[in-house]
Amino acid sequence: MKHVVICTILLAALAIPYLPVAVTQFLPFKGASLLGFLILMYAFIMFASAWNLLTYSGQGSLGHAAFLGIGAYTSAIILRYLKPEPLLFNSINLEVILTVMAGGLAASIVGVFIGLTCVRLREWFLGMVTFGFAIIISTITTELRDITGGHDGLPTKHLVAATDFLSRYKMEYYIILAFTVVVIYLIHRILRSKLGLAFEAIRENELEAKVMGINTVKYKLIGFALSAFFSGIAGALMYHHIGYLTPEVFSVENSFKPIIYCIAGGLFTVEGPVLGTVIISALWDGLKSLGLMHEHLVIIGLLLIIIVIFLPKGLVSLLKKVGRKSDAKV
Repeated sequence: MKHVVICTILLAALAIPYLPVAVTQFLPFKGASLLGFLILMYAFIMFASAWNLLTYSGQGSLGHAAFLGIGAYTSAIILRYLKPEPLLFNSINLEVILTVMAGGLAASIVGVFIGLTCVRLREWFLGMVTFGFAIIISTITTELRDITGGHDGLPTKHLVAATDFLSRYKMEYYIILAFTVVVIYLIHRILRSKLGLAFEAIRENELEAKVMGINTVKYKLIGFALSAFFSGIAGALMYHHIGYLTPEVFSVENSFKPIIYCIAGGLFTVEGPVLGTVIISALWDGLKSLGLMHEHLVIIGLLLIIIVIFLPKGLVSLLKKVGRKSDAKV
């Protein structure tokens, strides 16, 4: 049953760019606007899943936008200053894809260094360190005007070289969807592996994990590196789609979005960050498109309060209850 649902969702996602106008006329987003919304939503699904992976290893971050921005800036700077040879495949800029991976690697390396300095701290002390680091890296980025463009930022090369606006959006949609599916699958495999079991043991009781012979420092560093890597990839993809990058990538909003998505959807699950990102993003942008520029914050806030009080395990727990009831009826 679970595999059928996943396949249905994937088929629906693949069909979205070719939906007829009659189907999309009732949606708040249409055409390229709908694709743009979904592209950013997929990038945040990757980002939220990466943050959730870190919490699975018993660690917390309040400044994860630092890794989102490091990935984006690394990729953009490589393309701007090193100017690699253009590599095209059916209008796809392959050199951009390569620098996206480089952005993820750079974020991962920085993540290891951050982990080395504070891996022995407990969750929320570590969270405050990462929050402070995001502020520091934002300030440094702003000051290095010759490299990063400072407050003005710098242009980023698009993932696709197509000149037609809608065609570029369609191709970028499929590229970022493919990255999202791969990232979610890899995180799923990690959580089901011995590495995932070690993460869970550390999260549940770090002292007992040490007694069992688990090298907690080693596994925490691995968790930090993997989370930062996927976050860097999400950031690079996001801003190569947007086409322009500024220090706003390090904003508090970007650091808190994955936390909101994961808590709403369900912590420590693969489905939680996906479900939370889809629902909160759709409400957030949908309500704003209806003209509720301030009211949408109140509505989202009330929804989060209700979820935390009545569904502490997130919306995914509600879906699981419905699934169990339907299976029992069958």
